[in-house]
Order: sequence, then C-alpha cells, then structure tokens
Amino acid sequence: MAGILLTQESGFADSLYGKSAAPIHMMMEKSLEAFEQRSALNKIFSVRSSKHWAEKMTALSALDDFTPVGENGAYPDSSFEEVFDKTLEHVTWKNRMSISQEMVEDNNTGLMKIRASKFTQAYARTRERFAAALIAGATGSSIKFNGKTFSTACADSMPLFSTAHTNFYEVQQKVKTPKMNQSNLFAGAFSVGVLDELETRMHGFVDDKNNILGLTPDTIIIPDDAQLKRDVFAAIGAEYDPTSANNGFNYQYGRWNVIIWPYWRLAAGATDKPFILMDSAFNEQDGTAIWFDRTDLKVKAFVDNANDAAVYQGRARFSAGFNNWRGMLMGGVSTGTEL
Repeated sequence: MAGILLTQESGFADSLYGKSAAPIHMMMEKSLEAFEQRSALNKIFSVRSSKHWAEKMTALSALDDFTPVGENGAYPDSSFEEVFDKTLEHVTWKNRMSISQEMVEDNNTGLMKIRASKFTQAYARTRERFAAALIAGATGSSIKFNGKTFSTACADSMPLFSTAHTNFYEVQQKVKTPKMNQSNLFAGAFSVGVLDELETRMHGFVDDKNNILGLTPDTIIIPDDAQLKRDVFAAIGAEYDPTSANNGFNYQYGRWNVIIWPYWRLAAGATDKPFILMDSAFNEQDGTAIWFDRTDLKVKAFVDNANDAAVYQGRARFSAGFNNWRGMLMGGVSTGTEL
C-alpha cells in the first residue's frame, strides 16, 4: 500500500492556514486509504519497495533433476543460470493544488476537505489507471500514458501476452532443441469450455529448460463489461455444468477469485472481450506483473506569496512493468492462438 508523508514549510502552522491544516491532512490520509482498500492494483501486481534508481528483474533457470548415482556415488554438477532480464527505471510523478485565503476567511472547511480528498484520490487514481493501461496494452510492446511511453514487454522482449514467447536456450543457441515458442494469448470467447482448455494450457507452461512449472491459475481478471461478467459467473458460479442438459458436475465451481476492474476499459465498439487467468502465487514469487514504489507520496504545504494561497505539492516515484510472462494468460482476443 502506498504511503503519504505530509510536511509543512516553516511558518505554515502559524499562518492563516494553520488551524485548517490538521483536518486537511487527515482527509488526505483517509481518502488515500479508502481508495486503496477498493484498489485492484495490489491484487494484480506484485507490489514491492525499492531503494535504488532502477530495479533489474531477472529469472533463474531451473536446476537439473536429481540423478541416481548408486552407493557412494559422486554428486553431479547442477547450477542456476540467469536467463532474460528486464530493468525498470523509476519515474517521478507530480501534482499540486491550492486553497485560497478566501476559503479560510469564510471558514469553508467542507470545500477545503473536498479539495484535499480529490488531491489524494487523483494520486491513487493515477496509479490505478497506469496499472490498468499497462495490462490493457500488454498485447503490444509499449503504451502511451499521460504523454510518456512505457514498455509492456517482458524480460524476453516480447509483449506480456504473445503467441511467440521465446526459449532462452534456443535464442542463445546453448542447446539444440525443437523450437520452444509458447503462447499465452488465445482466441475464443469466454465459456466454461474455453476456461477448461486455457487452464489446461497454462498447466503445461514450461520454463527455459523445458520443465513443466506446475502452474495453478486461481484468479480471473476481467474488464467491467456486462456480458463478460454474465459469462464468467455463469461458468464458475454454478455447481452443475451450465452447458449440459443432464446437469453434469461443473469442476470450475468455487475454484476462482474474480477481479472485475473498472479501470480496464474496452475501446468503444470493441468486439474482443479479453480476460486473464493468473497464478497469483507465481506472480508474487517470480514476478509477472511487478510494481515498485521508490518514494511514497510526499505532500509539502506552503504559502504562495504571489497570491497568498496555501499550496499543496505532491511528489512520488514509482514504476511498473512485466518480467516473467508465465504467470498470466489472456483469452478472448481474436489475434491470439486458435484453440
């Protein structure tokens, strides 16, 4: 959860604004806390702290299997190897607001609190919108957000959701293996049958040494689309198979967490209804979608001598992106792999 640090320049407390500062600060904190309690960001991204200007994300290859050696046999050599890596450089984000001297003179505390609330809501909303924009644009290699370009590629240089994720050893020609491209982007509208198939495909994802990872997707992430919501809950919310007249058991019942993300917006007139399956444990451990908080929101209050207004300036540093693609799979996209 993002924090907030509130400071005042010397003399601010003794100014006309001194008595109103405490309730304004309290409103900022409460507003940020309330927004983050409803946030999907912390459920979809692995949120981590950082103490550096950037963070390098990488993955290690698996160890080789244990080998039967017989009595008093020697230990075989097996080692880790760094595979693809990705570096995220932290970005500085800023905003400001002001409270006029007239508001304080007129004792308009309610309006001042509303402005304070809107200020921290804007910060939390920016984080949520940025996270959603990264996910929504992750079938391509980059997005534009608030005038700046951000990468949506993973450590293997492919978009997070791609039909052709490459194998490290094949790319580096370290071993001669059949082409090992894997897809985590699929066509097919959501249904219980498509969910069955895509869950099975995800179970089969392998690492860069062709070892099955044993993924267990447990979360479905969808945009706030009425038809898609109906389809998802029809598929997983019934104890019996919704497509079968003889009411066969629906093994998908009760097995999924569903995140409906209002900030993930579908384009007007879009025919694709994308959805994501996620292994939340793999995402947290290996980092599919990663968010780094470098500097929590710092809000500084001072009096602007040009107009005598109280100015609140907010500054934070954070970054987000994708590393190991295997923790997520997207379906419902016409350009994806056909089932």
